[in-house]
Amino acid sequence: MMPLSRKRAVENDWDKAAESWVDFVRHGKDYYREELNNPATFSLIGDIKGATALDLACGEGHNTRILARKGAKVIGVDSSKKLIDYARRSEATEKLGIAYYVNDACNLREFQNNYFDLVTCFMALQDIENYEQAVAEAARVLKNKGRFVFSIPHPCFETLVINGRRVSASQRYFGVVKYKIDWNMERLSRPFKTVSFHRTLTDYSNVLFRSKLFVSRLVEPQPTKDGLKRHPRLRQVLLRPQSLILESIKTHEPII
Repeated sequence: MMPLSRKRAVENDWDKAAESWVDFVRHGKDYYREELNNPATFSLIGDIKGATALDLACGEGHNTRILARKGAKVIGVDSSKKLIDYARRSEATEKLGIAYYVNDACNLREFQNNYFDLVTCFMALQDIENYEQAVAEAARVLKNKGRFVFSIPHPCFETLVINGRRVSASQRYFGVVKYKIDWNMERLSRPFKTVSFHRTLTDYSNVLFRSKLFVSRLVEPQPTKDGLKRHPRLRQVLLRPQSLILESIKTHEPII
């Protein structure tokens, strides 16, 4: 488990960022989400009407609400109390039947084994230091044949900050790198900082395998046509992928 002081530091980062992040997500400013990652991820997830779903590191609940609107019975968890407060306020208004918990993704103690049909983690697993335990917990609470779907910055092409310098992962790929992200785009109401971790594709593949989660599909998203028209900056994603989406299936049967 992550030492308590470091866990609190991560939680405090997102608590401090909460107001700016909510404005960013809820006012159409996060166009990489809306015009790149979400369309591809929800297309991969497909029909979930009647399914039980757990959204890990759900933040203020934007994608959690999409899961619920698609007919799933959804629970969202996040370690930031302030972000969960925003999510609960939205639930009080829209009443989608979502239950939200302030909880560490590495210790899903409220939830029983083999319960969920689907566990999601949208662009957040890279921010969880003990990602091995988070994946193990996702596997534990999934039913046999249940799916774990997550998106991350593409490990081959993300931009790292090492000793104050921006470095492409293509130049510094192997090995885990912990680095600070400066969220300072003009479209943010207020800048903030968070911590992220660069890991290799092998790292993610191995941790899934150890938890008996076997990769079934992989997607490198492309921008929507409307998104390209509205946000020309997305054109750079036509040259190299910004993100990666993985679907894995829990199974105890031998894979041949």
